[in-house]
Amino acid sequence: MLRTPTGGAGHGTAAAGERLVSIGTVLSQLRDEFPEVTISKIRFLEAEGLVEPRRTASGYRKFSPEDVERLARILRMQRDHYLPLKVIREHLDALARGETVKLPSPSPQRDLLDGAWDGDPDRPTAARVGRAELLAAAEVDESELAEWESYGLVTPGPEGGYDAETVTVARLVADLGRFGLEPRHLRAVKAAADREAGLVEQVVAPLRRHRNPQTRAHAEATAKELAGLSVRLHAALVQTALGLRLP
Repeated sequence: MLRTPTGGAGHGTAAAGERLVSIGTVLSQLRDEFPEVTISKIRFLEAEGLVEPRRTASGYRKFSPEDVERLARILRMQRDHYLPLKVIREHLDALARGETVKLPSPSPQRDLLDGAWDGDPDRPTAARVGRAELLAAAEVDESELAEWESYGLVTPGPEGGYDAETVTVARLVADLGRFGLEPRHLRAVKAAADREAGLVEQVVAPLRRHRNPQTRAHAEATAKELAGLSVRLHAALVQTALGLRLP
């Protein structure tokens, strides 16, 4: 059960004497519990009407303690229950009316979704999630997912459902979309990934055809290592092309 006296999102213009903080301070406060949160994520939630920070006379966002707690509650609902934003909004409205809200039990596929987003290479990926869970995890609607599939960015498995890697792709495509990058813009990224996969396959294909089981197992380990190196090289090349300092 979850009950709170906190009202809806704040709004209006910042007034003198209020304990308001900048979006950067909000990010610092939230990151202890939500290390993956970003300023773009907070702005996205604002654009969706889930939080309404006040504005200074110069137009800068200022968040109250209630705004920060509301953001934390939203992020918990996403992290722990994978609720879509529409349902989260309904829960928040109910809480603002003083009603008691019973949240659903965590999804049985939560470990798979967490592992996909955390990028854990050792987590098993045999399990699959359904279409509704993928939509909730990526925070998109059916039409957006259908468009991704039409461009080959997201593809269900032969028996339906989506694996951990596909969940990761969906969430990354969604994040890029919030910066204005549409699926048509990502065709070049998909083509580059296919070419890189082809290079890896050229190296490991002879090993996979070998009769010795140990050699075939070595092929899989080699493919993972080459894939990791390819991803690192790609990231380094992009950052170098943009003139960014590597971390």
